[in-house]
Amino acid sequence: MAHSKALLVLENFIAGKFVPCSSYIDSYNPSTGDVYCRVPDSGKEEVEAAVKAAKAAFPIWSSKSPLERSQILNKLADLIEHDLEAFAQAESKDQGKTITFARTTDIPRAVYNFRFFASSILHHTTECTEMASMGFMHYTSRAPVGVAGLISPWNLPLYLLTWKIAPAIACGNTVVAKPSEMTSVTAWMMCKLLEKAGVPHGVVNVVFGRGAKVGEALVCHPDVPLISFTGSTLTAQRITEKSAPHCKRLSLELGGKNPAIIFDDADLAQCIPTTLRSSFANQGEICLCTSRIFVQRGIYNEFLKRFVTEAKKWKVGNPSDPTVDMGALISKEHLEKVRSYVKKAQAEGARVLCGEGVDSLALPTGNQKGYFMLPTVIAEVKDESCCMQEEIFGPVTCVVAFDTEEEVIERANNVKYGLAATVWSSNVGRVHRVAQRLQSGLVWTNCWLVRDLNLPFGGMKASGIGREGAKDSYEFFTEVKTITIKH
Repeated sequence: MAHSKALLVLENFIAGKFVPCSSYIDSYNPSTGDVYCRVPDSGKEEVEAAVKAAKAAFPIWSSKSPLERSQILNKLADLIEHDLEAFAQAESKDQGKTITFARTTDIPRAVYNFRFFASSILHHTTECTEMASMGFMHYTSRAPVGVAGLISPWNLPLYLLTWKIAPAIACGNTVVAKPSEMTSVTAWMMCKLLEKAGVPHGVVNVVFGRGAKVGEALVCHPDVPLISFTGSTLTAQRITEKSAPHCKRLSLELGGKNPAIIFDDADLAQCIPTTLRSSFANQGEICLCTSRIFVQRGIYNEFLKRFVTEAKKWKVGNPSDPTVDMGALISKEHLEKVRSYVKKAQAEGARVLCGEGVDSLALPTGNQKGYFMLPTVIAEVKDESCCMQEEIFGPVTCVVAFDTEEEVIERANNVKYGLAATVWSSNVGRVHRVAQRLQSGLVWTNCWLVRDLNLPFGGMKASGIGREGAKDSYEFFTEVKTITIKH
């Protein structure tokens, strides 16, 4: 018990207060394999209390003007930014990502999420039409829906949690949020800033715990009319089933099996470093990461040689080392799952050109028990292989050759997912043609992960339902009403 006192112990945040829980879950530092934090193992009782608090706060919060809410969101953004280094350190330790990625991507984007929606909420317009000859005028109005249930994943913890909280409360809703039980620390840290930012008690409630208990209680609660979820397609299927009796509004941002299509006129000097990043950034634990690389046969050998050479240069190790390119995977179980795909590929006759099982990984003494894996490149893998069909969600990418534009479009679309794709070519006409025909919610050409938050984000097919972004999030988190006036 003496050891447990040294652990960081989190508490739920309900009605503006931190509330202890009767039981806890061990949370591990992925880079050491040690338990360092205890997360509430909440359930139906805690969700009930949080929903009650959110319902009670809704009338006051929803009656505030967009400008008043905007000012509070901007204040919260300022407070997080002021503590950016502390948030980055916590995110790196909790998730396993490099401190550099947390400093430059996760926390700055969390800050920007609040600032962006603080601004966009001031600029939406409604519709108005007139039937002059008949003496009628029609217009629309929008109002917040109520209590929003927000369920966010472990890969970009604060980044994706704030991507949901910011638009929900900007629109005047109150929220009950459930971060992943594996990466809860930065959500808890954010809760400490809410009162100082001016967020009224009960507007933002955070209940920590497992999806099977907290998530399910939230999804099934009759007083939570909308659910925004980012995570696996399998979990989304369960959310859809459980929420159906209540006719809840759903936004589901799910998995991907994202292709990069590299034509023989691609600028490899730009393409190779960007495709390395799109394959291995954040340990490959981003839903937008590239896991299938289609290279036109004329440049296939050259691309493969250069790509593998550069992949071997990526430094894997202690996430707090600013020179490291890749940190640890989220858990021991996830590491074993990712490794199993490499073994399956080898069993099918594919070639592992670098990384897992091929190169040795030297780790600092303190990280020997961490969940690390080298960037892994697989070639000569069949399209029907599980490595080309299933989301691996780790630092593994497959490189295959293609001959024609028509062929590669068909092969790129031949998966159940449709989240993102990248196209590399200097032929402008071809870039437009291919982008139009790819079954992907996002298509980047000659770049990757360039985002304008005004525009829709989301996927096709098994990659999700609905879109997120300025207009799309506003429409999701508000209820529209058409009003007709006879004059």
